[in-house]
Amino acid sequence: MEYLEFELPIKELEEQLQKCKLIGDESEVDVTETCKQIEKKLEQTRKDIYKNLTAWQRVQLSRHPSRPYTLDYIRAICGDTFFELHGDRNFKDDKAMIGGLGKIGDQSYMFIGQQKGYNTKTRQYRNFGMANPEGYRKALRLMKSAEKFGIPVVTLIDTPGAYPGLEAEERGQGEAIARNILEMTRLRTPIITVIIGEGASGGALGIGVGDIVLMMENSWYSVISPENCSSILWRSWEQKEIAAEALKLTASDATKLKVVDGIIEEPLGGAHIDRETAFLAVRDAISNSYDKLKNLSPKELVKLRMDKYSKIGVFKG
Repeated sequence: MEYLEFELPIKELEEQLQKCKLIGDESEVDVTETCKQIEKKLEQTRKDIYKNLTAWQRVQLSRHPSRPYTLDYIRAICGDTFFELHGDRNFKDDKAMIGGLGKIGDQSYMFIGQQKGYNTKTRQYRNFGMANPEGYRKALRLMKSAEKFGIPVVTLIDTPGAYPGLEAEERGQGEAIARNILEMTRLRTPIITVIIGEGASGGALGIGVGDIVLMMENSWYSVISPENCSSILWRSWEQKEIAAEALKLTASDATKLKVVDGIIEEPLGGAHIDRETAFLAVRDAISNSYDKLKNLSPKELVKLRMDKYSKIGVFKG
C-alpha cells in the first residue's frame, strides 16, 4: 500500500503492529497487551489525521494511485449489465471519456465519465483522464440517446482538466465543452452528477451540469488546480497548499457555497481503503437521487435545473 506524506505516522504504527505480531508468532512471549495498545493508538491516529484533513491533503487523497476510477464504480454498481458505447460519430472514440448503458436494480441509466489509467501504459491510453473534443461530443451523443428513450443520465467526474493540446483546440475543445453545458441545461431527462475524484475546470463542467450534484468526501471541484493557481499567482508550485485553501475546493466548501447538493461519505482514510463500502455509498446515492427526480416531468426538470444554476453565486448591481 502506498502512503501519502501526512499518512506516515499511520505507516509507522502499522509496521510496529506487524513486528509485534511477528514476535508473538515466532516466540513464546505474550505480546497481546502490547498489540492492543498499538492498535488503540493506531485507531486514534487514523481518526486524528483523517478527521482534520486540510484542503491540500484532500486533493492528495483524490489523486491516490489506488483510488477507484469511473469504470471501477460502474462495474461494481452495474455488474454484468453495463454495456459500453463508443465513438462520437464524427472523429474517433476518445478513451479518456467512457459511457454506456447499465442497470442499478431494475432501473437503466446512461453512465458517462472520465477514466484514468492504473500504470504508465494505461495512463497514456486514457490520456490521463483528459478528454479531447470528441470525448465531450461522445458524451453529448449518449446523453441525447438517453433523452430520446427516457433514460436518466449519471455522470462520474474525475479529471485534471480537458486536454489542452494544440490538436484539441484545432478540433474545437472550447466549443465542445460549451455545447455540452448548453445542451445539458435543457436535457429532458434526469441528470445525476457525482464527483468521485478530481473535478477541474471546464473539463469537469463539460459533463457536470446535473439536477443533483454530489461530491465524494475526498474529492475536489474548482476552476483551477492548486498547482496551476500557485504558478499563476506566485510563479511557483510551492504555494499550492495556500492556493488549495483559498480556492474553497473541498466538498464541504462546495456544499456551503451551494455549488453541489450533498456529500457522499467515504470510509475512514479514503475510498481506496474500503472500495466495497465506497461503491455501495455511490450506488445508494444515485438511487436516492433518482427517486427524488423520477416523478418530475421533462418540463419541470429543465425549469428546476435552470433555476438551480441561476441562483449560484452573488450578483451586485
